Amino acid sequence: MFTRSIATRLMFLCTVAAAPVLFAPAALYAQAPANTSQRGTVKAISGTSITVTTEANSEITVTPADNAKILQLAPGSTDLKSAAPITLTDIAPGDRILISGHAGDAPTSIVAVRVILMKSTDIASLHASQSADWQRRGTGGLVRAIDASTITVAAGAKTLNVNVTPNTTYRRYAGDSVKFEDAKPGTLSDIHTGDQLRVRGAKSEDGSSITAEEIVSGSFENLAGAISAVDQKMGTVTLKDLATKKTVVVTVTPNSVVKHLPEQAAAAYARSHAPGAAVPAGTTPSPEGGGRRAGMDLSQMVGRLPAQSLTEIKAGDAVLIVASRTGSSATAITMLSGVEQLLSAPGAAAPTLSPWSLGGGGAEAGGGPQ
Repeated sequence: MFTRSIATRLMFLCTVAAAPVLFAPAALYAQAPANTSQRGTVKAISGTSITVTTEANSEITVTPADNAKILQLAPGSTDLKSAAPITLTDIAPGDRILISGHAGDAPTSIVAVRVILMKSTDIASLHASQSADWQRRGTGGLVRAIDASTITVAAGAKTLNVNVTPNTTYRRYAGDSVKFEDAKPGTLSDIHTGDQLRVRGAKSEDGSSITAEEIVSGSFENLAGAISAVDQKMGTVTLKDLATKKTVVVTVTPNSVVKHLPEQAAAAYARSHAPGAAVPAGTTPSPEGGGRRAGMDLSQMVGRLPAQSLTEIKAGDAVLIVASRTGSSATAITMLSGVEQLLSAPGAAAPTLSPWSLGGGGAEAGGGPQ
């Protein structure tokens, strides 16, 4: 029981916006369990008290016991043997900590017998490196077929074969959340046809297949059409989806990724993804079609675009939206405006977005798709 719970806590300790799945060796857990534990982000330190914002967004006060072990673990590591002893003065706001101990006198207090810390600067550096790797070696699309060793993905007008191995790790996006940090460890059996999928790994020379190191998937709705109404007060947009011909009201939250595709970039993308588009000499076709530049993954393009606010969206704008749905409510994960040319291109396959923006950066950037 303790082994499983500590494994999960340490795995999430290095998850700020998005971190890869980490499975810890059994040697990590050969310690007696404490009767309570929490993980979260350090908000403030005063004397010997640490104020922590937990994963549930509540605040607790942590006071290390006199004999408490305070250890610093490198991001990505799950082996306490590699952890370095530190003192309370080494802890700073923004750091991630895992606390084990017992309840204090107040309902929201913990007396810690062990504190495991990851520095915010180390996490940011790791995430920047991982984000760059997702940008360089990541791709994705809609799942069309699955067998024991291969996932067939529709990437624009092309087909991509995702080859899985025993070493492939999986994350599953929570259907009721637009935060990648809420994605849970998963398995191949969690993936279904129609799912959105992002994969990172080694691509074949012709771009038709990729050997998956990490896969992130989820069940989402792809919506495309012209906006008929924008309610700034309620934070919603209304559009008639081109595929289903149904009118949909989508909520745009502060966690939604909203971007605008410039007219010139939209025209270039539409041309490169038109049926029969030529591949420039000396380039390798990508699974999205076209050459290295012309066939760029649309979701990777989105990652490089500046953020847009809902106040800049107006009725008549054409948009692509990836949304999560809970009951009858749809919430935008990614919304891209400026796509009139993509939706009206004759004979071209309707483009789709990933729920995750792979470029960008900033406070919400993480190690994987965000």
